[in-house]
Amino acid sequence: MSKNKGKPENLKPFTTDRDKPLTEYLHLRVTKEMKEEVKAQDDPPEFCRQAIQEKLDRQKNNQ
Repeated sequence: MSKNKGKPENLKPFTTDRDKPLTEYLHLRVTKEMKEEVKAQDDPPEFCRQAIQEKLDRQKNNQ
């Protein structure tokens, strides 16, 4: 008897409707409080992406 390991629909390639695909990973350490606040957001990964992009845009405009 074999074990089922996942759903077939999860084996399909990931697709996105973004202009640029999300292909890279970024790992960082945060405080416990920061993690809890981020996890409380509706879409934590998108929240982090937007926050990083806003900071990068501000730095670019200040140069």
